[in-house]
Amino acid sequence: MRKILVLATLFASLACRAGIRVEWTSPLPDCRVWRCETINASVSFNSSEKVEGLTVESGDLISGTSVISASCVKLNFLSYITGDELLEQYNQCGGRDTVNYKAVRAADMIDGRASVNLEAGQSQPVWMSVKIPFDAAPGRYRGTIRFREGEKEIASLEYSVRVCDRVLPPISTSPFHLDLWQNPYAVARYHGVPLWSREHFERMEPVMKLLADAGQKVVTATIMDRPWNGQTEDPFGPMVTKIKRVDGSWLYDYTIFDKWVEFMSSLGIDGQINCYTLIPWALTFDYFDQATDSKATIYAEPGSAEYESYWGSFIKDFAAHLKTKGWFGKTYIAMDERPEKSMKAALALIKKVEPEFKVALAGNYHESIADDIDDLCIAFGAEYPEGVVGSRRAKGQISTYYTCCAEKFPNTFIASNPLEASWLPLVALSRDVDGYLRWAYNSWTENPVKDARFRSWAAGDCYMVYPDGVSSVRFERLKEGLQDYLKAVILLEEWGRGTKKSAGLEKALKTFTREELEKNGP
Repeated sequence: MRKILVLATLFASLACRAGIRVEWTSPLPDCRVWRCETINASVSFNSSEKVEGLTVESGDLISGTSVISASCVKLNFLSYITGDELLEQYNQCGGRDTVNYKAVRAADMIDGRASVNLEAGQSQPVWMSVKIPFDAAPGRYRGTIRFREGEKEIASLEYSVRVCDRVLPPISTSPFHLDLWQNPYAVARYHGVPLWSREHFERMEPVMKLLADAGQKVVTATIMDRPWNGQTEDPFGPMVTKIKRVDGSWLYDYTIFDKWVEFMSSLGIDGQINCYTLIPWALTFDYFDQATDSKATIYAEPGSAEYESYWGSFIKDFAAHLKTKGWFGKTYIAMDERPEKSMKAALALIKKVEPEFKVALAGNYHESIADDIDDLCIAFGAEYPEGVVGSRRAKGQISTYYTCCAEKFPNTFIASNPLEASWLPLVALSRDVDGYLRWAYNSWTENPVKDARFRSWAAGDCYMVYPDGVSSVRFERLKEGLQDYLKAVILLEEWGRGTKKSAGLEKALKTFTREELEKNGP
């Protein structure tokens, strides 16, 4: 928590060849770090002369006779990604073009290059992560980052970290309800592998494991074709095949759905399954028609006879299938930004067919249906009515918030200050809600490792990580915020709310509002 719990201390001294400049662009925070915590910093290397085969490494960190191994320090070169500027005060939704939105470049992708070649005057950013071991003795540790050209050392930078006698549990065990929507279809397209093949799952594993390690709680599943009208580069397809027999009865094939859920569960994402959706944007619904031996679609308004016929049979059969798999209690029928009238119709049908089915909604707060929404997520710019979150929590219901293209700040766009990502979990704690949702974890653009710009929203809105499980500065900063959230929860539970010890922390949490964040800046 950059504004609340300081994590490490830094001093720096430089030893560089003439014409070389190495400086901290985002230093380690100036305070103590918990054991098992990861802290990050960024460094800029610049040389007035050409450099070939630049490498960077760190030695052990030493505190008296205590040692933190160099293996706990990760140093990676950053790659620049093309994005676009943010113009409107808040809203970044709507068409984007290269005339009205100028290109920007941001060092965001934490790539795996072993070495880089630099032209004279070229800068190369480096991302540094230090994972404090569980058995690290408390104390001030000192280390050195060394830059080499071939075998010759050409620059070095010293730093220190103060370790305290506290242990941070893994953020994967945090109570924070993290819900970043996954797009398996983007992985298949980018790597050119058959959808749902062995190669597809192999390509997805490092991407989704990165998410699991961050504490993701929810599997994003699609139970119909194009629930969002194909708004991304890779439209979401149906994970359940609906077959209308010649006699008019229905048959459902859950093979893909089961494979996807089991795969995500094997990685540790097994707390909840959100199934989109009973109310798509276009209100068109797919199925395979045996009578014509072809794919068919129907248009049906929620509440109509056609709608109830199409979904009623499915809800009943789907619930039975989930119960045989042992998944029913953690599966939610999910909707996204749908009108109150449509939600009422869908809820009425669900309750009539399977009253115990849970429901999720990301969208506006509607008092008339709030009690029926088991997982409710509202926009950053809105507020839950007083007392609602506590009442929902007492009933075992989830209450979270989300950001999307509607918020210029704080956000996770390519042009955003990366520190904004670390604030998002603290906003949840400040508001006393259960977590945070973002609609796109990996809905990649055509060439995500080069250009994040997209036709509809600000660059970076569609994805937070890169193919092959390559992380980003934005995602690592979000993980920092998740660590800070967990530390604050631990301390507030230990100290008690409203006590003298917790006063400073609680006061700081109140600054995580749009107004305060904009006033104070990163």
